[in-house]
Amino acid sequence: MSEEQIKNHGWSVTFAGMGINLALGILYTWSVISKGIPEEWGWNESDKSWPYSVACLVFCLIMVPAGRMQDKLSPRLVATIGGILVGLGFIVASFTTSLLGFILAFGVLAGAGIGFGYASATPPSVKWFPPAKTGMIAGIVVSGFGLASVYAAPLAKWLMTLGFDTMLMTLGIAFLVVVCGLAQILKAPPTGYIPTGHTPTAVVAGGKKEEFLPKEMLKTTQFYMLWFMYACGAGAGLMIISKLAAIAGQEKIGIQLGFILVAVLAVGNGGGRIVAGILSDKIGRKVTMLICFISQAIFISLLSLASKENALGTVGVMAMISALIGANYGANLSLFPSITKDYYGIKNFGMNYGLVFTAWGVGGFMLAKLAGAMYVKYQTFNIAYYGASALLILAAVMVFFVKPPQHIETADETN
Repeated sequence: MSEEQIKNHGWSVTFAGMGINLALGILYTWSVISKGIPEEWGWNESDKSWPYSVACLVFCLIMVPAGRMQDKLSPRLVATIGGILVGLGFIVASFTTSLLGFILAFGVLAGAGIGFGYASATPPSVKWFPPAKTGMIAGIVVSGFGLASVYAAPLAKWLMTLGFDTMLMTLGIAFLVVVCGLAQILKAPPTGYIPTGHTPTAVVAGGKKEEFLPKEMLKTTQFYMLWFMYACGAGAGLMIISKLAAIAGQEKIGIQLGFILVAVLAVGNGGGRIVAGILSDKIGRKVTMLICFISQAIFISLLSLASKENALGTVGVMAMISALIGANYGANLSLFPSITKDYYGIKNFGMNYGLVFTAWGVGGFMLAKLAGAMYVKYQTFNIAYYGASALLILAAVMVFFVKPPQHIETADETN
C-alpha cells in the first residue's frame, strides 16, 4: 500500500465516521421530539426527561463493550450492529404511546445503537494519523454528532406534521440504512502501521508508558480526575440540550422557536468540536479545557438572567448564548478522546475511551434529571443552572492538578 493510498483511506474512514455520527446525533434533537409528544399522553417535563436520560446512560455504558469489540473484532461490524439497533429503536417507538415503551425503545434500543455506532467511528479514524493531528481528526469525526440537529431538528418538526408515529418510523428506517451503509467503509489500519511523522516507543523518559491496558488505566488517579471533569463538562451541556425547547418557552421567546435554538446550538456543538480539537493540538488539551469550563459556567449562568424584560431574553441573544454553550459542550467530545489517547495510548483506545466516556452518560443522566425535577417543583430551571455552573468551576480547578500518568513497566508486564 503506497503512502498516498494510506492517506486517502484515512480520510475516507474519517468522513465515514463523521457521517455515521451525523445520523446518530438525532439524540440531541430530543427536546424538539419531546415537544411533539401528544398532550393526551399526559407526560410532564420530568416524564419527558426519562427516555433521553436513559438513552444517554445506556449509550455510555455500551461504549465500554463496544469499544473493546471494535478493538478486537472490527469497527465495521460494531457500527453495523449500531445502525440496526438505533433503527429498530425508533421503529419500535413509533408503535407505543407509553412512557415505559419509549424508555425501552428510545432509551434502551436506540441508546445502545448509538453507543455501538459512536464507539466505532473515532478509534479507526485517529489510528490512521500521527499524534499531532489527533485533536483535529477526533474533532472532525465527532462534529457530525453535534451538527446533526442542524438538519434533524427541522426535519423532525416537519415530519411531525405527518404524525408523531410517522416521524419516528421514517427516521428509524433512514438511520438504519445510512449507518449500516457507512459502516462498511470503516477500517482500522493494518497491523504494524505507523503514521508518517510518528515513531512509537514502549516506554519513554521518566517512566511514562505509552500503552495502557484498561485495567492499568483504572489504577491511575488521572483516570478518575478525567472522569469527573468529563461528567461535569458533558453533563452541563446535555442538561441544556435536553431542555432547550422548554427553556425557550419558559423565557417567553416562543415555544415554536425552540427548534431554531436547537439548530443554532447544534452549529456551535459541531463547530466547537473541530475548533477545540485543532486548538488543543496547538496550545494543549489542559489549557483548552480550562477555557471551555470557565466560559461554559458563565454562559449557563447567564440563562438564569434571561427574561422577556431584558436583552438577554431576546431571540438573537438567546441564539448566541445557545451557540456558545453548544461550542463549549462540543469541545468536551474532542478533548477527552484526545487526552485519553495522549495519556493511555492507541492500542486499547477503544475500550479505554469507552470507560472514560461513561462519565458523559452519568453526567448527562444526573443533570438532565435534575433540570426536569427542579422545574416540576419550582417552575424554573435556575437551580439547575447554578448547580451545573458550580460543577464546571470545580472541573476547571481540577485541570491544574491532572497530569500524564507515570508507570514503570516491569519485566513481566505485557501490552
